[in-house]
Amino acid sequence: MGLLSIIRKIKRKEKEMRILMVGLDNSGKTTIVLKINGEDTSVISPTLGFNIKTITYQKKSRHISIHIEIGRYTLNIWDVGGQKTIRSYWRNYFEQTDGLVWVVDSSDLRRLDDCKMELDNLLKEERLSGSSLLILANKQDIKGALTPEDIAKVLNLEAMDKTRHWNIVGCSAYTGEGLLEGFDWLVQDIASRIYMLA
Repeated sequence: MGLLSIIRKIKRKEKEMRILMVGLDNSGKTTIVLKINGEDTSVISPTLGFNIKTITYQKKSRHISIHIEIGRYTLNIWDVGGQKTIRSYWRNYFEQTDGLVWVVDSSDLRRLDDCKMELDNLLKEERLSGSSLLILANKQDIKGALTPEDIAKVLNLEAMDKTRHWNIVGCSAYTGEGLLEGFDWLVQDIASRIYMLA
């Protein structure tokens, strides 16, 4: 039995997912992680290196006002700093990544070319080839922010490898809008590949 098979069996038993959250600096990665974990987001400083948050994620379905638990997972979210000087170290976090969250500052129009270039470089990485990709078009609450559709065009997502599972969701780390929708998709997509669940 190979190491990958052993790791998959352990993950299947524990229903654990490794999520790598990256993007340019000041895109809102840390705020997103804190927001989905219900923590205070009033004072946040730039991430110099990385943070790891372990979150128990529970997806529930509503049917005739009855809540049915359809999935409970442990998400290990690796929130990695996005400063230019740190980006070359991103590759140290690629191993065993089940889901990749790429956070875009939808209001930072002048750095969208950098954003596209860095995402393109990530998607060339063989160790990330099987991971689900969630693009969070953050800061939708800011006037003048590009829509998720506009961000998808700038990033040229339609040209992406057709075997890659991806989704783009507009969100606001400040208000929390769109975050659960995005993570619901990501968790469901990873679960359908790893745990053979629909």
